[in-house]
Amino acid sequence: MVVLSKIYTRTGDGGDTALGNGARVPKADPRVEAYGTVDEANATFGLARMHATGDLADRIARIQNDLFDLGADLCNPDIGRDAEAAHPPLRMVPSQTARLEAEIDEMNGRLAPLRSFILPGGTPLAAHLHLCRTVSRRAERHAQALARGEEVNAAAMTYLNRLSDWCFCAARIANDDGAGDILWTPGANR
Repeated sequence: MVVLSKIYTRTGDGGDTALGNGARVPKADPRVEAYGTVDEANATFGLARMHATGDLADRIARIQNDLFDLGADLCNPDIGRDAEAAHPPLRMVPSQTARLEAEIDEMNGRLAPLRSFILPGGTPLAAHLHLCRTVSRRAERHAQALARGEEVNAAAMTYLNRLSDWCFCAARIANDDGAGDILWTPGANR
């Protein structure tokens, strides 16, 4: 259980922060950038969830919890030493991505094939889900940049890749199963 009795510590006033293993790094470190952008994505899902109901709201809530798991995974660089740790760090697992894939398949099965690209928008929920999609893609890019220089859990990377696909399908569902999608008209304003 996490207990936060004091919100500020002053330990980061010099521009560094602690990772999950206790190591201190600059706040601009690629690892901090990756898990910080995952946190930003989680905040956008919170905005989307304000407009969601029923099953979609429940799915977003599960994703938000997964994103905290993902942040915990990314903030701990000691992947090769997980088994040795007194308290093994939380890591993403393939079943989390499998759940996303099953939900994507279910949602996509309700949708007509696209004949054009979609402009972000439509209902408030769809617009917020498109924002979730783009911030999730940015989080993925930061995690990929991190993975070029450090080991990153492959299950975390796969989850991030699938998450933006989930957002795309969910946004179409939120737009009356795609009937309310706003289609791109190439060169419309020339």
